[in-house]
Formats: sequence, structure tokens, C-alpha cells
Amino acid sequence: MSAETYRDAWGIPHLRADNAVELARAQGRVTARDRAWQLEVERHRAQGTSASFLGSEALSWDRLARRARLADTARRCFAALEEREPETATWVRAYVDGVNEGLTETGPSAPEFSRTGLVPGRWEPWSPLAVWLATHILFAGFPAKLWREHITAHLGPDAVALFAADGPGTAGSNGWLVSGERTVTGHAVIAGDPHRFIEDPGVYQQIHLSCPEFDVVGLAVPGVPGIAHFGHTGTVAWAITNAMADYQDLYRERLRRTGAGVEALGPDGTWHRAARHTETIRVAGEDDMEVEVIETDRGPVIAGGPEGLDDGTPTALSLRYPPRVTADLGFGALLPLLRARRVADVDRALDAWAEPVNVVQAADTEGGLLHRVAGRVPSRSAANGLRPVPAWEPGHEWEGWHTPPRAGLTDGVAVMANQRGPATPLGVEFAPPHRADRIAALLAGKERWSAADMPAIHTDTHLASAAALLDHLTALDDLTPEAAALRDRLLAWDRRMDADSTDAAVYAAVRGAVVRRLAAHPVLAAASVPPAYPEVLLPWLALVPRVGYALEHLLRAPDLYGIDRAGAVRAALEEVAVSPPAGTWGDTHRLAPWRALPDTTPGEEPGLSGDHDCVLCTSAVPGLTDRAARGPAARYVWDLADRRDSRWVVPLGASGVPGAPHHRDQRQLWLDGELAPVVTDFARLTKETDV
Repeated sequence: MSAETYRDAWGIPHLRADNAVELARAQGRVTARDRAWQLEVERHRAQGTSASFLGSEALSWDRLARRARLADTARRCFAALEEREPETATWVRAYVDGVNEGLTETGPSAPEFSRTGLVPGRWEPWSPLAVWLATHILFAGFPAKLWREHITAHLGPDAVALFAADGPGTAGSNGWLVSGERTVTGHAVIAGDPHRFIEDPGVYQQIHLSCPEFDVVGLAVPGVPGIAHFGHTGTVAWAITNAMADYQDLYRERLRRTGAGVEALGPDGTWHRAARHTETIRVAGEDDMEVEVIETDRGPVIAGGPEGLDDGTPTALSLRYPPRVTADLGFGALLPLLRARRVADVDRALDAWAEPVNVVQAADTEGGLLHRVAGRVPSRSAANGLRPVPAWEPGHEWEGWHTPPRAGLTDGVAVMANQRGPATPLGVEFAPPHRADRIAALLAGKERWSAADMPAIHTDTHLASAAALLDHLTALDDLTPEAAALRDRLLAWDRRMDADSTDAAVYAAVRGAVVRRLAAHPVLAAASVPPAYPEVLLPWLALVPRVGYALEHLLRAPDLYGIDRAGAVRAALEEVAVSPPAGTWGDTHRLAPWRALPDTTPGEEPGLSGDHDCVLCTSAVPGLTDRAARGPAARYVWDLADRRDSRWVVPLGASGVPGAPHHRDQRQLWLDGELAPVVTDFARLTKETDV
């Protein structure tokens, strides 16, 4: 046996090989078979070449990828990996060999290839690192610093905290660890769900990797070997949530052109030569575009240049991010994680973790528990975390790295949902506490828990953040009869955002109307036009979503710049009373998965329960749309008593090929809050190939 591929009833790949290197090759090969189109999209996005087949809509991303030097950083990191961790570099090369073999065997079988005329290309040894970097470059939300600067310019510095609402994060997660003292088996259970943009194909790949050294099930990132974020080796399991740490900085640069190129003014008061070259971006159906790539001593310039922004604003922004500084993406942690047998092994592996910065929970069969932050966060001025800082002024340099914090359990439980917790010293904005508080309250409601109990927590729809708006409704008087009846109906509502709830639909309609009225007020509307930053960064600067996500704070603040909030709520209620929603929350709150190519024959996507601040976090954008582009990109339950009692599910299926039997066969499970069994016994699986 060199390598064998098996499948379970859900088409999930289970791979068995003689050693870790052959297993990585098999993982690359099966991923290419299942996800060829996805792999090629991610490779091109990482290289900044996706506009060559996706057209001008991908151009802004490609410009960012080129200017931020993502591919070059991945090359540097792989070269350093070969020097520092040659075994890991060999393992990554084997995965890439498998991807190239699988792409050759499969060819352009997915229909998207024929639609675009794209032919699968060749992966390089550094390509998985580039995919990882491109996947996470916006994860820490550095564009939020542009928003803070923007809203400060319009409303003053107090607006920063007001609009943070402890921030809408780019991505988040729920995760909870229940120790053996609180379970029916006496062994720990770990459960949760990562919240990301729901993509088709999905961002996580269920997989089983087995060789004499290790036997691991978990959720892999297509294009990256191993199982980084969520895994169970049989004796130890781990899972992560976004720590909401701030580890990327933006610098305002003063640049000038000289006969020799470009210079940047440094904090020492002198001009320093900046690296500069031009690259050409091919755009399907349009002329090629040249992009100037400049890098100062701080980092690559991602917006503006010597001549400023496109609107003439004299601004250039450079991005400083850890892998560009250290040539380390943390891939040295991946093999040790697979080989882990105890919590101490996971802990040691995570000391090599770089980014994204995560809160990790782990448990083993001997009762070991772990709750810590993993990742690299620079030590620097507090101002760096709030806004772009002047590159020409001293005091904004990086001065070493923070020691990742650790935490314990409370009453045998640890809950993380991107709220302020162990990572508080490392971040600026965090998620509101509602999801974490709700999970903790649910867990406190019963003394002993089992793995089978966890889906009820995954799918809880209580919306605690509704209280701020409902309190305003309580205070209203002199309403029309229709509005008064609507108010009374909402005050009697159980505050659950269930798909079949008509009351939830009414609440969402009133909420959206309030958001739009507040955003349209002249005091706030002045901030609706952002500076001419690259298009890919503009979602962080959009006013209506900012008002929508911060609504709870805006309604509860002692004063909102003189805005008549009671009047806005009254007008919104009267507006909805005239034409209330005819259906349920699920009629408008529908799944909106991202596809690199829009579906040419779109079907009606399913209605969803949940909302942004529910444990079932299916995020709409109040005031803009009820459709949910973000939500649980997977759900998992890791049982340390018996791995066979573990469960998992993804929003669609194991296959990335539209129309394939396993392309969407898990969708109904995901919608119903159910989980598929984790099968690890090869005797219960169907053998597909020998290689």
C-alpha cells in the first residue's frame, strides 16, 4: 500500500498511506479531484491573477494581492521553511505534487472551467502558503482602521467606540469546551462552528488522514495540507475561534519620485529608497492593466502612491503584517498538530503558530485541558491599533512580540465567541458578548452534557441585542392604532429569530427602517462617502452596515449628536405598520453563498433561522439586506470519550462539482441543525482508489 482513498456515505474522503509524506500527496490529489475549480480560483487569487478569467469584478482584489506582495511573501516563507523545517517543507511539496497529479487526472471537469475557458495550471511548492495568506490577509480587519479615521474626521474621536459596537468582525466563531466533570461520560466535549462567508464550494473540507504516525479527522482548508483549525486524533482534539487580535498595521507614507525611483520619508527624518517595480494584470474581456508595486521599510504600499489616491488625496498607505516581516506563516505547527497525542503536544505545536491569531481550546482523554491564544502579535504603540499612523514619525515601530495569553475554565466550561476574553490585551474591537453569554447560560442550565446535546446550542436563535430597540418601542406613545398594535406584538415576541416566525420578520423590518433613518440623518450621512481607497477595502467604510451592526450602541448612548432617536424609531414603526411583512423571517432571510462565478441558473436559496448576534449566527446586514452571506461554515462536536460519537456537518457537501451526488447532500442536515457521524473505521467505508 502506498496510499488508499475511501469514502463514507457523505462522500467525505478518508485517506490511508504508509507515511506522512505519501499521505500529504494523497490529500493533495483527492482535494484536486473534489475541488479542482476551487483550488484554481484560490491559487489565482493568491497570485493576483483571478481577473484573467473572472473579469473586471476581480480586479480590485488582484491589485491588492499584487501590491501587498502576497505571492512574494509566500515564496519567502517557503524558502525559510525549507531552511528551518525541512521535514515540513518536504511534506508541503508532497501535497503540491498530489494537487498537480489530481488536476492532471481530473482536468477541467467542473463546468466552471468550460464557462471561463480556464485550464488548470501548475501549483508551486509555495502555493499552499499563498492560499493560506490570501485567505487570512483581511481576517484581522486592518481596513477597520480606515473606518475609525474616517468616522473620527466627521464626528470626532468619541465616535470610534460608539460605532465599534465591539465591532462587526470579518469572521468569527462560536466555540465551547465542556470538561469531563460536566459531561455524562466523564470525558471532555468540544463543540462549535466557525463563522465565515458561506462559499460554494465550502471553505472547509471534512477529511480523515491516517498513517502509522497518526490518525486524524478534521476540517481542512482546501489548498493547504493537514488539519489546522479543527481536529481530533482520537486521544486529543482541538478547535479555534478568531481571537479578534490586532496584528497588522497601516502607515501613512510620504513618498516622492526621484530619477532613481521612489523614496519614502522615514522616522529618522531622512528619505530612504523604496523598492519599486510594475506588474501587468490581465483582465478578461478588457485591456491589460499595469500596477505599480512599491515597498517601504514599513511594508508594501497597498493604496495610493507618490501622487496620492485616485481622487488626488495626497495619501499612500503601507501595510505591515507579520509574515512579511518574519518570513514565517506558522506552517511549522501543522505536522506536530497531526502527531499530537496529548494537550501538551497541541500546546507545544501552537507555540509555532503565526496567523491568524486564534483562541484555541483543546482536551485529551487523560483529562488534560487547554485554553490559550495562539499567534504572533507585535508589541507597538497603542495608536497603531486604532488608525493609520505616520511613517515619518518615531514611536510607531514594532518592538518584539506579545506573549500569547492563557486562560482557564469556569465551572468546568470555557466559552469563546469572539468576545473580550483572554485575547483582550491583544485587540481593539471584539464581538458583542451576546453569543458567549447565551452559550454560557445554556450550558449552566444542565449539570451534565453529552455530545448528542450540542446541536441544540449550535442552533439557538435567541436575540439578546433586540432589547435596545424594544426598549425604545416601550417608551413610545401617541401612535396610530396600527403602529400601537405592531409595538405590542413586538413587545410580546419571544425574541427568537426563527425562520418560520412572522414576529421576527416584523422586528427585522422595523430594525432595518430604523437603521436607514439614522444613516440618512444629515449628522451621519456626511460620512457616507468614503475616501477613494481601493474598492476591496470599501465594505469596511460603508455607513449603513456600520450603523446596522452598531445599532445597539447607537440607541443606548446617552446622546447621539443631537439625533432624535425616539423620532426615528417612531417613524420606522409607523412605516412598517402601513406595510408590514407578509411572510416569515425565512422568506427574506435566505442563504446567499459566494461563488467565484455567479450561478447561471440560480435556484431559490433556503430560508434561515438566526441572526448576527444569535448563537446561530447567520448574518444579515440590517438596513441593507436580510440575505445572509455569512454563517456557520461548518459545525463540529468532538467527543473525547469516544471519537466515534463525534459529529460534523458543512453547509453544502464534500464535492465542489455542481450536480455531483455529494455537492449539496449535507445542506438539509445543516439547515435542520443536524450533524453527520464521524466514521473512522475503514471497514465501514467504501474503497475508491489505490495509488
